[in-house]
Amino acid sequence: MTIPIMSTIELGLIYSLITLGVYLTFRIINFPDLTVDGTFPLGAAVVAILLTKGYHPMIATLIATFAGMIAGSITAYLYVQLRIMGLLAGILTMTALYSVNIRIMGRPNIALLNVDTLFSSNHSEIGIIIGIVLIIFIGLSYLLMSQYGLALRASGMNPTISRSYGVNIEKMTLLTLAISNGLVALAGALFAQAQGFADISLGTGTIITGIAALMIGEAFITTHKVLFCLLACLVGSILYRIAIALALNSQLLGLQASDLNLITAALVTIALLIPQLRLLTIQKMRKIP
Repeated sequence: MTIPIMSTIELGLIYSLITLGVYLTFRIINFPDLTVDGTFPLGAAVVAILLTKGYHPMIATLIATFAGMIAGSITAYLYVQLRIMGLLAGILTMTALYSVNIRIMGRPNIALLNVDTLFSSNHSEIGIIIGIVLIIFIGLSYLLMSQYGLALRASGMNPTISRSYGVNIEKMTLLTLAISNGLVALAGALFAQAQGFADISLGTGTIITGIAALMIGEAFITTHKVLFCLLACLVGSILYRIAIALALNSQLLGLQASDLNLITAALVTIALLIPQLRLLTIQKMRKIP
């Protein structure tokens, strides 16, 4: 059994941007954002249509990222201003984005054949991806460890007390959802360029993938320091893609691509059990005289 290790790592790095976005909403501000299932294909759709129209790959990628930030801001507006429940606000935006993505592409999918992309140059594809992920990692680290980031984290941990200290919770929610969905859209844009196509169904299960990678990373990196939490997102994404590749390429298991959701559910279950098993082991060791 062999797996394409380099392409698996590349895919893991691209999906780590999704995991970082999910981390910001689920862990930092405690917001169950389902918008990501729509913003991932949104990023792919925007970059694909712009590239086919002759736009520079860098410009197309930045516009796709900005489109994702707008989508996240819409969810935040529904939640903050219209007082719609967070989960429902994300579902509403995600549902609307399905039609928006089809309207952007004009058809269900676009093939990026004979089109210049970020990876068309002679530079290493994985090197470009690592560079982008590293920039995002450093930027998020700086943001979350700044005074603004401390206020952001406090607003998620205890919004009532944070508000009493003058923290604008609504502004923090808007910022976080915009950044989160911008990262997811960026991941979609990179995925489309790396794989050579954009499809309307790319977003299916994006939120589950992000949560699965986050859970796996947190199972191996248990500290709650910001840098290590962000590192857990990267490690979890790569381990998740490797586990998926191993499962799908294992002749013994006999799994197929259609079993992807089953594998994801199993991996999340295992990731959730690891901390409990670790705690039980510690408790048993303490009882030993």
